[in-house]
Amino acid sequence: MSTIIDRPRYLCSLGGAISTLSALPGVISIIHAAAGCGSNLANAHNGAAGYAGSGYCSGLALPSTNVYENEIIFGGEERLKEQIEKTLEVVEGELYFVLTGCMVEMIGDDVRSVASHFKTRGDPVYAINTGGFKGNSFRGYDLVLQALFRDYVEKHGEKDEKLVNLWGVVPVQDVFWKGNLKVLKGLVSKLGYRVNTFFGEGETLSDLKDSSRAVLNIVVSDTFGIEAAKVFEEVHNVPYINVPFPIGDYGTGFFMNEVGRALGIDEAFTDIVIKAEKKRYYGYIERLADIYSDIDLQRYAVVVGDSNYAQALSRYLSDDIGWLPELVIITDDNLSAADRTLILTRFENYASGIKPKVIFNTHTSGVLKEVNYHCTPGNGERYYNSFSPAFILGSSFERDAADRISAGHLSVTYPVCNRVVLDRAYAGYDGALRLTEDIFGVLVASR
Repeated sequence: MSTIIDRPRYLCSLGGAISTLSALPGVISIIHAAAGCGSNLANAHNGAAGYAGSGYCSGLALPSTNVYENEIIFGGEERLKEQIEKTLEVVEGELYFVLTGCMVEMIGDDVRSVASHFKTRGDPVYAINTGGFKGNSFRGYDLVLQALFRDYVEKHGEKDEKLVNLWGVVPVQDVFWKGNLKVLKGLVSKLGYRVNTFFGEGETLSDLKDSSRAVLNIVVSDTFGIEAAKVFEEVHNVPYINVPFPIGDYGTGFFMNEVGRALGIDEAFTDIVIKAEKKRYYGYIERLADIYSDIDLQRYAVVVGDSNYAQALSRYLSDDIGWLPELVIITDDNLSAADRTLILTRFENYASGIKPKVIFNTHTSGVLKEVNYHCTPGNGERYYNSFSPAFILGSSFERDAADRISAGHLSVTYPVCNRVVLDRAYAGYDGALRLTEDIFGVLVASR
């Protein structure tokens, strides 16, 4: 029997699918699930993601079948047909996606058949099986991408040699997704390419529909969106690469070089772009030298986050600002052995020589125990190396742990309940500058 996850750091696959579709312009989700699913997920979507808000026809305004005992016993397909009819009549949208909850998955409602009934008469209605037991937010994100790439993206024989697609930054689950996509798009644009991010600022459904014209898909993750990339390659014959999510100098330089190589860009040109970005980046970072030295702002660090953020934050802390990220806790709950092996390689060969202790633990109480065990001062010994001064980069859940060890704290990974986030980004060089401001702002706030 599966264990119960203590204070999970993500939604179920239905929640991930809703969040993903809500980030697409003109797309309406229709929930086919038990009463209460939609409102619970809406609260988690909004309040735990930097107060992301609900947007057009989302949040508590989502259409839902709200199935009860009658549908559970006799089936809910007729109720779903009724809900789709009313949604098409009342809610203006370009695409409509039926998403399923656990109950209707267990009773076997054929939502794809119901959706196809509407498609045959010309209504843009699609269906995805997203029962919550299928996985977490990341799984819901991948299921949505797979469905879009199979059923919505048009097949084009001709390729646009200057067009690429980029994904792997999960809307809402990455609280800073909007700003991060903008930064990553800007970086690839500097290499001379146009970029579809699907969910970013200014994107349209036309961009998504014509995305098979791209010559490369860039997945900015070791784990999220990989299955969707395989579907895209199979259906539309567009190859993909996956590159770790980049924050700061090392990660962004690696990202740019990998993308450049995959696109066949002259290495000398990529180097020119990277050097220009680094010069600007360190031009700002060096301004911290005086205050950093004067009041000794170096810290031991604990990083708590998903596999995208954990590796990027740790490398940035060590090699960009000279901190000591001794403990890293990765909170993904669905990683395969191969995934874990790949992720662990991202913590090797730090320029600083640091080798963080990396632990995989999803449970919030387990994370707290790991922090307390690693950071307990002395353990009764007379002489010891104190884990102080310290700083924790994680979620809002880690505030208590930070208080217990008298450490600074910044919420950067889901859930983020103690910050309001609009277009802030932490990816790339620009994002690392914002992150540096936020971290050191915490340290000097009480002066």
